[in-house]
Amino acid sequence: MRAALTAVARIPLILATLGGGSASSATSTTMGKESGCRLLTLPRGGDAVHNGPGSRQAHGDTEGWTEIINTTARVLQEGGVIGVPTDTVYGLACLAQNSQSIKNMYSVKGRNGSKPLAICVGNIEDIYRYCDVNVADELLLDLLPGPVTLVFERSKSLNPDLNPFTSLVGVRIPDHAFIQLLAQTCSEPLALTSANISSQTSTLMVQEFQDLWPQLSLVVDGGPVGNIMSPECRLGSTVVDLSVSGKYTIIRPGCALMHTVAILGKKYGLMSDS
Repeated sequence: MRAALTAVARIPLILATLGGGSASSATSTTMGKESGCRLLTLPRGGDAVHNGPGSRQAHGDTEGWTEIINTTARVLQEGGVIGVPTDTVYGLACLAQNSQSIKNMYSVKGRNGSKPLAICVGNIEDIYRYCDVNVADELLLDLLPGPVTLVFERSKSLNPDLNPFTSLVGVRIPDHAFIQLLAQTCSEPLALTSANISSQTSTLMVQEFQDLWPQLSLVVDGGPVGNIMSPECRLGSTVVDLSVSGKYTIIRPGCALMHTVAILGKKYGLMSDS
């Protein structure tokens, strides 16, 4: 069953064939006038992302993303911290296996080092590499990709400098084609947190975290995420601890609480330990 998960969850790696244009035709590349931060704009043919449960995207509008994906992956591999769109809010990302990048991200975030970072992977099969999964394969398929962070015991493959104070790790597969393709291209997990100063409001447009641009290597503008006038769209992913067999604990309600609880409790019979 697990081998089949890869084919179901993976977006085809079509970077070699996407678009034939040059960087100038594929993307608008600018420098922030005051920050000096490089800004790449994703070509998009559809509406803005609508975050929350039941809002899974069509992933066909990736034409012209080739050079943006490759450039962004190269920045990450050089140790950069970047701003990226997800299916919930804008995020900050770096390579989870790069200890210096993790330190840099905490500095950008203004975040206490004792608060954990989640990881983002490109397909469900990768979760088994970095987490000790103790739930049914089908449960992962029902929740991912989507606006949910699942917390498991971490495996020895994960960088010990990422959240060294806990044996647990939260893992995400956002329902957003760009970040999935980016994680697949990097072939390792991304450390992921919201693109805002710690304790401040989450962001739905790149302009909303412009104060952070001087500390970032790159920002990818995917347009507005959800309804910028709706407070519910700023709740972020629902975070649920599944590390104890047969139970679940809601750590953060987020934007997909009812949907997540229905799947965990009604469909799979897990008991709430909240």
